[in-house]
Amino acid sequence: MKSRLLYIVAMIATGIMAFSICASAQEKGKVVTLTTAEFKAKVCNIDAEGFKYLGKKPAIVDFYADWCGPCRAIAPTLEELAKEYGDKIVIYKVNIDKSRELAVAFDISSIPAIMYIPVKGKPRMTLGSRSKDKFKKEIETYLLK
Repeated sequence: MKSRLLYIVAMIATGIMAFSICASAQEKGKVVTLTTAEFKAKVCNIDAEGFKYLGKKPAIVDFYADWCGPCRAIAPTLEELAKEYGDKIVIYKVNIDKSRELAVAFDISSIPAIMYIPVKGKPRMTLGSRSKDKFKKEIETYLLK
């Protein structure tokens, strides 16, 4: 009985570790789409006072909509940047049509809206489409300085 219980506990622990490894591997080198609940858990709990970043690496958050042409135009660039910067930064996407609460909380009235979040310090928001070079300049000077 005791050995069976230990076996079950070991299998559960192994499953949890495998899940956490897979979850972090999914974020490394890829743009991760977040729901409102995931944003509150990984980036910032907007229900709390003030902006307190919850992540361990600098991040970019792309507030977008599926119908937005400029948003679709920068999506491949963000994917390329996620691969290039690998585990140095995290790139998230938030669909404002599905996450209205976040759009209101951050006063987003124009998209694409890009939020750059350093590990320490205040986030910076930019609006509109941009080139890969402009993204890289912001990443290097603001997020990885």
